[in-house]
Amino acid sequence: MLRTLTIRDFVIVDAIELEFARGFSVFTGETGAGKSILIDALQLALGGRGEASMVREGAAKADISADFALTESATTWLEQNEFAVEEGGALLRRVIDNAGRSKAYINGIAATAGQLRELGEMLVDIHGQHAHQSLLKSDAQRALLDNQIAVRDAAAAAEAQEVAVAWRAWRALSRQREEYETNAKNVLIERERLEWQVSELDKLAPKAGEWLEITNEHSRLSHAASLIEGAQEALAAISESDHPILSQLSSLNTKLGKLVDVDAELQTVLDCMEPARIQLQEAVYALNSYIDKVELDPARLREVDARMDALHSASRKYHVTPEELHEEHATLAAKLRQLADASDMEGLKRQESKAEAAYRKVAERLSTRRMHAARTLSEQVTNAMQELSMGGGRFEVALNPGEPGAHGLEVVEFLVAGHAGVVPRPLAKVASGGELARISLAISVITSNATTTPTLIFDEVDSGIGGGVAEVVGRLLKRLGQERQVLCVTHLPQVASQANQHFQVAKGTTGEGRTVSRIEVLNNRARVEEVARMLGGIEITETTRKHARELLAS
Repeated sequence: MLRTLTIRDFVIVDAIELEFARGFSVFTGETGAGKSILIDALQLALGGRGEASMVREGAAKADISADFALTESATTWLEQNEFAVEEGGALLRRVIDNAGRSKAYINGIAATAGQLRELGEMLVDIHGQHAHQSLLKSDAQRALLDNQIAVRDAAAAAEAQEVAVAWRAWRALSRQREEYETNAKNVLIERERLEWQVSELDKLAPKAGEWLEITNEHSRLSHAASLIEGAQEALAAISESDHPILSQLSSLNTKLGKLVDVDAELQTVLDCMEPARIQLQEAVYALNSYIDKVELDPARLREVDARMDALHSASRKYHVTPEELHEEHATLAAKLRQLADASDMEGLKRQESKAEAAYRKVAERLSTRRMHAARTLSEQVTNAMQELSMGGGRFEVALNPGEPGAHGLEVVEFLVAGHAGVVPRPLAKVASGGELARISLAISVITSNATTTPTLIFDEVDSGIGGGVAEVVGRLLKRLGQERQVLCVTHLPQVASQANQHFQVAKGTTGEGRTVSRIEVLNNRARVEEVARMLGGIEITETTRKHARELLAS
């Protein structure tokens, strides 16, 4: 549930902090006062797209924070993504500067806009004022039906994705077979070229990391004489010359050890010199080991030279670095295997048939789920239409056979009959503006009931509705608010009068002449005035006030 919303310097809002309660809340006000701006600000905090134009004129940045009480799924998400869970809540914050740069935070920790969206989908479901227009599109109708399936069964959402994956696999093999049939000669030429290249690299057998190893070995072998000479010279100076450094240092340490008994201050010097003697002794051991290991090996040097030349020559031929030869070998071999499979027409057809069968199997399972969901949704929306003054009307979700595709085997189509005795026809052809608005609202309420999202927002979804229908809409939203937190932007007094909490949005002017949007929670007396304004317009009479009181009391 949304607990607080804080908005600073957003469009025409300078500073607003709102506290929300459970149940059904409405936002009302004159057209252009900024009601939908509140929804836009919340969408921004939920990861929506931000632009520099959203920053209030003259301000450096817009800052929106939304505090939510957490659901179990949202708490789990926060823990999995290593965001702190504070007092059972989540604070989502979005900052956009006047250059369009955006920053996002979850509980004070930097986040991405994508993470805000992912978390926001678990907390809020927004039904926009143009939702009914999208219902006219087949893709939107299918998505709505599939969402109904997914919210009831998590496995179904994965099944829809599985259909898309199986479709892509089938189509890839189909295209591969088609390309081979139309371009068999070029495929054969390409296969012969790859066979020759892979055979050559098989013989060379480049290994991962080989170039670094062999260049180090070559450097060591080519400088073996100078390496041995330098190591022996160092060993002689330290321990094997007439006056070796190690012997001199040991002698000095012995003398200083005796003098320490005379003057203890020399102990500091002795403490510095003794580690030096130990380190020199370790250097002697290391040099002896190194000299034993480094050998003059002209034959091995010739072998390494030849190997380096072969690798370098191959790298030039294939236009890669010597370090990348191993990867190039693997890539060419993979292409050859793929082309060899493609060259086997019968094998390719068998793979294609197998992929088609796998696709149809999962697509038919999805079709079965859609049939059950379509019957349920049809009944629920038909029942809601009766409440919304469409008595005898009927709503149907038709699943028409279609060409196989990434979304399954059928085309989803919403059909409607506005009254009894009429054959249902496609929604886009028969529904008037008012009917479409009512059907859209019915679907929104029904689909919201099917989700577990704790906060539902309706942004002027009641446009095109009036009279007694508007009163029914208000009761529907209030009933929905008994189970969820419902926020609604409305122009209808019949809807506003049903709310548990009423916010009024109004435009004003500051002392500097700037237009700003203000908002306040209305008490009972103020609600009467606002509902009366919505009923009667500019001039409010006692008659409209009386009507307003009757609406609020009903």
